[in-house]
Amino acid sequence: MAKEHTPRGRAQDRRNVAGGQDHEVRYEAEKKGVSKQDVKDAVKAVGNSRAKVEDRLADEK
Repeated sequence: MAKEHTPRGRAQDRRNVAGGQDHEVRYEAEKKGVSKQDVKDAVKAVGNSRAKVEDRLADEK
């Protein structure tokens, strides 16, 4: 029998920025008005938490 899908996985996935996935890096870069390299550097510096990455990018502006 197939496993029932729940929204939990999606919510957890949205909390993180996958620094190795171009579409996620590009989305964050466009959203914050910074370069893709800035997003990658922020992920390396503070981890992949979306909130921490966005805070770091806001501080750099």
